[in-house]
Amino acid sequence: MTTYNHHRTHPVEPSPQPFGRLPDGTEVHRWSLENGSTRMTVLSYGGVVQSLEVPDRDGRYANVSLGFARLDDYVASSPYFGALIGRYGNRIAGGRFELDGTVHHITAAEGAHGLHGGARGFDKRVWEVRGFTDGTDVGVVLTRTSPDGEMGFPGTLRVRVVYTLTADGDWRIDYEADTDRPTVVNLTSHVYWNLAGETAGSVHDHELTLPGSRITPVGPGLIPTGDLAPVAGTPFDFRRPKAVGADIDAADPQLLHGRGYDHNWVLDKGTTDRPGHAATLRDPGSGRVLRVATTEPGVQFYSGNVLGGLPTGTGGRAYRDRDGLCLETQHFPDSPNRPAFPSTVLRPGRTYRSSTVHSFTAE
Repeated sequence: MTTYNHHRTHPVEPSPQPFGRLPDGTEVHRWSLENGSTRMTVLSYGGVVQSLEVPDRDGRYANVSLGFARLDDYVASSPYFGALIGRYGNRIAGGRFELDGTVHHITAAEGAHGLHGGARGFDKRVWEVRGFTDGTDVGVVLTRTSPDGEMGFPGTLRVRVVYTLTADGDWRIDYEADTDRPTVVNLTSHVYWNLAGETAGSVHDHELTLPGSRITPVGPGLIPTGDLAPVAGTPFDFRRPKAVGADIDAADPQLLHGRGYDHNWVLDKGTTDRPGHAATLRDPGSGRVLRVATTEPGVQFYSGNVLGGLPTGTGGRAYRDRDGLCLETQHFPDSPNRPAFPSTVLRPGRTYRSSTVHSFTAE
């Protein structure tokens, strides 16, 4: 793993190191970033956050993001560990949607449905990456042009994503995209969090707060029904801090669909110009706290229900189900087929913008 200088007094522009080659010979690089009390490594393959290290209440560092040590494992087996997701994060029913009277078919990635941009979404592409420093900030800029028709999506989409580490140790993601034809866009990040450390086991004891009074309930295939269901009186009520495992195995039809939590929360704040509170995650054992703020109207809480049987993780330990969880800021699943949901349509002359901030503290 990367060796860091703990006594830096100013940001140092990141530089790449070789990480491996894809089967077609394309070289993949790893970038190391450090600022404030946060350290992270980012791959040019999939924009993957391979590791993210923050201290606990006693100043001891741990990697709190699940991932692999080898490129081959990301290519062959990754459940989107740490990846940059697009063109469309989450599910599109039947792998099809209609836009301006034309039906578009995208390549399915989960049974009959579209998931996370199709069979070869942004998570499986090599991005152009450059490092930067800007005042007290340090980060990387990831760019890629997705050609018209890629995975069935219309329009040439030019994408720019900035990962910034601030002097306070916050990790900020700023997404931008433009298109030459009407299309749909929903970008997100798929980091699996375990604030006790990625080798620590179950996240059931993590305390989660989600400021959303409703979810978008799902049917078979985890496709939204189109309804907005109140969380009050259900296992989905995280408006006050609650242990992830408290109700996860309750006999609730929605939990049975996902084998745990794998649902979109409708944030009470709605879509905002500036990032607003979307989630708080706390590990009582280490004292580490993650606060997520976003401009997006929703967040997908996935409790890592299917993680067993994967290759060994970065820390040398094989993961088990629910050893990590995701908090994917987003527009709602299947929005292209649900006119009542906030629109994900992007048209020429307009710019897609979305921002999410991850703030780390220890109590």
